[in-house]
Amino acid sequence: MPIIETKDLTYTYQGATKPSIREVSIKIEKGEFVILTGPSGCGKTTLCRCFNGLIPHFYTGTLNGTINVANLDVTKHQIHELARHVGFVFQNPENQLFALSVEKDVAFALENLGTPRAEMQERIEWALKAVGAYELRERAPHELSGGQQQRVAIASVLAMQPNVMILDEPTSFLDPLTAKKIFEVIAELNEQLGITVILVEHRLDLTAQYADHVIIMDEGKVVLDGNPRDIFNSEEARLIGVGIPKATRLFQILKEDGINIKSVPISSAEAAKALRRILKHD
Repeated sequence: MPIIETKDLTYTYQGATKPSIREVSIKIEKGEFVILTGPSGCGKTTLCRCFNGLIPHFYTGTLNGTINVANLDVTKHQIHELARHVGFVFQNPENQLFALSVEKDVAFALENLGTPRAEMQERIEWALKAVGAYELRERAPHELSGGQQQRVAIASVLAMQPNVMILDEPTSFLDPLTAKKIFEVIAELNEQLGITVILVEHRLDLTAQYADHVIIMDEGKVVLDGNPRDIFNSEEARLIGVGIPKATRLFQILKEDGINIKSVPISSAEAAKALRRILKHD
């Protein structure tokens, strides 16, 4: 059974003249690394708010269709129940860091869940070490750099050991090198711990290599859903305006120019190997 499944999911915010998401039907399997992308305003964040119960329990509006997360009907279970299964990392880490120290920030959710103190301490240390932020545990969050804050925000969610981790453009304020390090941490957690990752992201050059499932939205609807290589290599993805990986676009152009391309790459590393093979044969 999928860990997340929606059928004909449509949601309109109170006071809005049209739905933000329309007839969304998707399945996300346990342990997948999913990239959710599309043009600005296409409904990505709204859909993610449905996954953790912010819609319909916090944001008011009209929700139609069905949504199940970790075998729970989201419409019938409150946010605090869903929080045991779904962790949400916001776009700006400052929105979820507020305590006087990093350690207390990571402990906050565990305290609210009633986690025993000994177990809580173990989880805090484990989560901070997992994201490479253990040395920051006594620092005040506002003293940290953007990349450090994002690591702490991920640790605060990771400590809850959720089945699903949602990250809404978590590196939008970071430079490419710091963003790359954050994505590597997320991919490692997905691979080693089997956490289902849903990453809302535009930086596909940095993230495509980690995904095994891509969902592209446009104007509130899911327009492409499936294998990353097939989707990024499709004409439809390019026409929608999604920033497909530059390596993919380069090899599409080479293929159009008559160069024999067996498989179009979706990452720089794949592109480098493919170019070496082409040059070797030439």
